[in-house]
Amino acid sequence: MLKADLHIHTAYSMDCDTSLDQVISRCLEVRVNCIAIADHGTADGALKMQDIAPFTVIVAEEILTPHGEIMGMFLKETIPSGLSAEQTVAEIKAQGGLVCIPHPYDRIRQSAIGNRLVEELAEQIDVIEVFNARSLFPQPSTKAQLIAEKYGIRKSAGSDAHTPKEIGNAYVEMPEFSGRDEFLKALAAGKIFGRKTSPLVHFGSTWARLKKQF
Repeated sequence: MLKADLHIHTAYSMDCDTSLDQVISRCLEVRVNCIAIADHGTADGALKMQDIAPFTVIVAEEILTPHGEIMGMFLKETIPSGLSAEQTVAEIKAQGGLVCIPHPYDRIRQSAIGNRLVEELAEQIDVIEVFNARSLFPQPSTKAQLIAEKYGIRKSAGSDAHTPKEIGNAYVEMPEFSGRDEFLKALAAGKIFGRKTSPLVHFGSTWARLKKQF
């Protein structure tokens, strides 16, 4: 079985200082053996991680649209930010990737996609994050669970780690897989585990962003 943290950031994100080697070390420490690297606005770190990690790495990216973030999974290259939600979905599908909605309904995050757009895109959504360790309140998870059941969307979970110690705070225990189609089957058979991360970690993300800006 895999212990899969399906939402991790690295120093390739503008608000994260965690190196690829630090991610690998932490994963080995907490026995996470499958990860999705979903940096903001780039797949470069995930592509490099896939070459060096001693465990399964899904190449992903959090892509910012005018209506919030959409995660592409099983990507081959970076998808630019700033496209419409519909264009972003089309770009993900053109690469043979999966469309995932990270941290939906989280009103504290400006980057979270809300109910109207989720409903509009539902037929094209492959995966929805029903547990994000950085989301402070339970309501977004409850709503995501309901929408997943309503439309038969696969459920995922991730730490949304921007620091090494966050890795493994949320994960899916799931069968091993090979490729995107087997991943969806394995995810359907998975069980979600997790705990909420202290909100203090957001200060670390802010500090990382400021350092990179200045």
